Amino acid sequence: MSEQVSESWINIDEAAEYLGVKPVTLRTWIKKKNGIPAHKIGKQWKFKYSELDEWVKSGKSAIE
Repeated sequence: MSEQVSESWINIDEAAEYLGVKPVTLRTWIKKKNGIPAHKIGKQWKFKYSELDEWVKSGKSAIE
């Protein structure tokens, strides 16, 4: 069985930069529960690039 390297978590600032928005915009999306794949780990929100990509590809990011 081959081992997969697990994808690392990114913080809200890195996710915002990746998506081309401000961190406050991400926090608003999380509060609105619009389906953004955010995970609360401790007191911080964490994201994975692959989940953000899937969310954007699904079209859910365009729904307000």
